[in-house]
Amino acid sequence: MGSTVREVAWRLGSEAATQALGQRLAAFVRERAADQRLLLTLSGPLGAGKSALARALLRALGVQGTIRSPTYTLVEPYRLEDGTALRHLDLYRLADPEELEFIGYFDDAGQSQLTLVEWAERVPAVFEGADLQLGLSHGANAAERWVQAAAPSRLGEAWLAWVERGAGGSTSL
Repeated sequence: MGSTVREVAWRLGSEAATQALGQRLAAFVRERAADQRLLLTLSGPLGAGKSALARALLRALGVQGTIRSPTYTLVEPYRLEDGTALRHLDLYRLADPEELEFIGYFDDAGQSQLTLVEWAERVPAVFEGADLQLGLSHGANAAERWVQAAAPSRLGEAWLAWVERGAGGSTSL
């Protein structure tokens, strides 16, 4: 018996809409999944808004100071004031999947409440079971983006439903 993956699409009409999506994603992490380990992947072409969404989410979770894109370091760990551990990976420059082992991705798998991965499509076999997968794409104008969300896990389904409720069921955020 195969399971179906729940999918939804949203239109982000502005930078403010991207910020709002980051805040809704963060609200679920804080309010509904404080004792869970979450894996969120962001995929899409250059300039589609992955880093902007990642920054909005991390800021909404309480990351203070500069939020750097880990494009060159591949991973940027964060520790919130309450001790919660988060990790942000950017795999754009990943040359070989074995580099995930080198940067300690597998060693730290259970330590972070949230692992946020940009360019997860570079290593699809590793991240295919992510709780929530967001594919971002360019829209009709410079500010517009589309987000295709897929929730392969039960936790991801709950996360997706949470964000949808916050959007009032709208396809625009």
